[in-house]
Amino acid sequence: MPYPDSLTYTKTKYLISAAKLAQCPSDIVREVAFAGRSNAGKSSALNRLTGQKKLARTSKTPGRTQLINYFQVDDAPVALVDLPGYGYAKVPVGVKNAWQKELGNYLQNRDALVGLVLLMDIRHPLTEFDNAMIEWACDNDMPLHLLLTKADKLKRGPAKNTMIKVRNTVQKLGGQITVQIFSSLNGEGQSELEQWLSTRLLPSEDDLHDEDEPSPEAGKTGQ
Repeated sequence: MPYPDSLTYTKTKYLISAAKLAQCPSDIVREVAFAGRSNAGKSSALNRLTGQKKLARTSKTPGRTQLINYFQVDDAPVALVDLPGYGYAKVPVGVKNAWQKELGNYLQNRDALVGLVLLMDIRHPLTEFDNAMIEWACDNDMPLHLLLTKADKLKRGPAKNTMIKVRNTVQKLGGQITVQIFSSLNGEGQSELEQWLSTRLLPSEDDLHDEDEPSPEAGKTGQ
């Protein structure tokens, strides 16, 4: 599958759901994963981004997404990945622990992963889970984009102040971290998100050269 010159996110389609790393698609070369608490608005953000109201399942009961869901963009070898939500789902502890174990396995071992979008409700940013994900991204030199969702719930002034506070906090940690405001309701911040995603999903000339080079890791999806 060739790469287009630019990505059209409205040309996104559901590809596959994986229960574990070994089931992730081998023909996807570059992917960005969306992570966050179950009530952070991941599905709504993905639906807004792609202009499709039902692409990612939304529910009045947060935490229904229990699989690693793949959405292929523009018939290219790239995908947006909806990871299982964290911390809110009313499920048995054993099931929740299994999710988190598989999430960790995916983050640590998925070769195609080139970036992470961490969604946080702008009214409740930097929870314990958020901080753990930020620390992991810094430790693993993973590009991380913090999406402060539900910005329409706040007036512009308080929303901007929250973004500045979050940005100042994470800048002290180092790493490749960017921060923006986003609203699935009115589309605020959508073009900025698209630009960040395309920067990660569309390879540079050096990336293309590396992808053309055969390696022992080629085709590996993990265990």
